[in-house]
Amino acid sequence: ELLLRDDRDAMTVKSGVERGEVLIAIMNNKRDFAILQDRHWYRIPVDTAPRRWPPRWLAFYQTKVFGDEAYAVNYFGRVRDIVVVRRRDLFPDELPNSKADREYYQIHLQSLGFLPQPIFSRRMRRIVFIPTTWAKFTHAVEINDLWDESPLEDRLWAELKRLEIAAERQWDTRIGSAWYKLDFALFCQKGKIDIETDGDSWHSLTERIPEDNRRDNNLASDGWYVLRFNGHQVREQMSSYCTPKVSEMINHLGGLNDEGLVARTFHQTSKGLARQLTLLEDGPEYDLD
Repeated sequence: ELLLRDDRDAMTVKSGVERGEVLIAIMNNKRDFAILQDRHWYRIPVDTAPRRWPPRWLAFYQTKVFGDEAYAVNYFGRVRDIVVVRRRDLFPDELPNSKADREYYQIHLQSLGFLPQPIFSRRMRRIVFIPTTWAKFTHAVEINDLWDESPLEDRLWAELKRLEIAAERQWDTRIGSAWYKLDFALFCQKGKIDIETDGDSWHSLTERIPEDNRRDNNLASDGWYVLRFNGHQVREQMSSYCTPKVSEMINHLGGLNDEGLVARTFHQTSKGLARQLTLLEDGPEYDLD
């Protein structure tokens, strides 16, 4: 159950695990936000809608134009209905233009709620859509808790988070004309780390090898160090192999660069990984048009 501000109706939702039942969507201008507040609808171009469709809930990731509410998910609502409309019908007062016939999903919400605790982005990153589950949405503290790509990723994310290794999930990076989505990105003083969790079936395919090699070589040319862990390693060798290898690479690259603080390094003890504290710690563009 979420406590709501600006929506006085109690919303208690019992939901099983359904992938894509909540869609985190970008909110990047104040006109669209005014429409959301006043008329309770949001639009997504049909040709760029996320692959998990339709959502039961929408939540909104606000960009820098929203000041104190920027780079966080603050608002959400339950979907009432979704219709396909052309732009000229959405905005009848708009002057004729080349996008007038473009089709959009017009998503009507029952109401608009306000999260008591925003779901923030540590690195103030650019995010367009994150399809997720109700369980992840209601328990998320930061943006990286929302991603719902694979159980292997979730398992590694839980361990990195427990060890306070600040990673970014599903990180987009461009090298030349190619875009790559990294399972986990770590930013260090002397380089960047890409951690990939290779599913037992997909990445074992022979035809994937040349593509993965090309990808890894391109990333290396841009200063990325690639670590790949297979399903067995993530499930059975997390503490004996995966996290020690990650910490070894972090240390090799001078420690984590956590938003300008002193770099953090890690060392192995009989009880697992220990981390060196940073200076200020306390201890234990997508276009909707």
